[in-house]
Amino acid sequence: MAHTDSKVLALGALAGVAGISLAVVCYQNYASRRRCRSSSAPGIYLNRNNQPGSAVMLVDGHGLPTGQVEVLERLEALIKCVSELKDEMKALKTALPTLQDQVIEELRARDETRHRTTPTRRKRVAAVVAGPRPGGRSSEEAESEGGYMTALTDSEEEELSDEAQSGEEQPVDRLCVLLERVDRLHKGGESDKMESLNILLEQREEFGQSSSFLWRLTRAYCDLHDISSTLEEKKTYAQTGKRVGEEAVTLNPTCAESHQWFAILCGVMTEYDTLTDKIKNGYVFKEHLEKAIELKPQDPLSYYLLGRWCYTVAQLSWLERKIAANLFGEPPTATVEEALNNFLKVEELQPAYSKLNYVFLAKCYRYLGQTEKARRMCETAVSMSTTSKEDEEAQKELDVLCPDFGL
Repeated sequence: MAHTDSKVLALGALAGVAGISLAVVCYQNYASRRRCRSSSAPGIYLNRNNQPGSAVMLVDGHGLPTGQVEVLERLEALIKCVSELKDEMKALKTALPTLQDQVIEELRARDETRHRTTPTRRKRVAAVVAGPRPGGRSSEEAESEGGYMTALTDSEEEELSDEAQSGEEQPVDRLCVLLERVDRLHKGGESDKMESLNILLEQREEFGQSSSFLWRLTRAYCDLHDISSTLEEKKTYAQTGKRVGEEAVTLNPTCAESHQWFAILCGVMTEYDTLTDKIKNGYVFKEHLEKAIELKPQDPLSYYLLGRWCYTVAQLSWLERKIAANLFGEPPTATVEEALNNFLKVEELQPAYSKLNYVFLAKCYRYLGQTEKARRMCETAVSMSTTSKEDEEAQKELDVLCPDFGL
């Protein structure tokens, strides 16, 4: 019982006693007036059995109506009850200060008993949660080793429900921790990227049905492709990553990152494919990038990659266009203006997105004859630090571009 509840109980009881005491006072005043009126008449003292006595006495005047005598007898009984109630209230007031502590101790003892469940008991309880036992036993009962039937308490059932729920959520929590870890490793150096791929491969059997897991595995293969030193290793990582990316897209077609990284690996594979496969992968690349933009229109990476595709297609040779027309009915089409718009969208979403984005902005402006803008893009790119392999690629491009603008 809470301390507040015990106070309410005490106050309520005292209020009841006060009400009854008020009735007694009223009665005593009434009896006093009756004695004054009947002082000239002889009187006798009667107890509750209407016999002479000397305990709690009422005065009955000579010639008092019978009905009033009955009322006085009842009031006598009431006075006695009030006296007993006062004694009980005194005892209750004495016990109230320690009542709260007694209740708390009792609850604590019950709590400790409930948490001291033995392993055998837990196994038996687990069987109960799983379903009814053979022989028609209720799912709310379990049989102990001694053959006794023991019913689960409500608190035990709630505890088991919480344990079962946490057991179901545990794999999801582990996956979140894993994904956060590989995301951090992806931003690190070469050893971090290698560790990321190894971790993902170790956990693939457990989490291989998650698209969030698979597109990160695709990304890890792309990272290893970039840092590998031999052509054979690069091609192997690119081929494997493309297969995993396709699996991720098939598993969850509404995941923007799955489409994005599958497209990237299709683009990487163009370095190792024949001209026919290169053009085929170009179509797939654009299709999945556009899907990624549709699902996640605020991601600058997708616009950057689409800008690269548009710029490359705009630079295709006559032979490449002819082969594409023979294979697919019409060659892929894109213009430098489309490429420029995509690179500008990147800058709009995230200013100073990358050194290489400024390089391609410079190339587009130069192609379109906007020399001054092209020069400003080169100056901005030069002012940015070189911290990644992509930045190193951008710097090589700048070494060729800058002399054209007197830089």
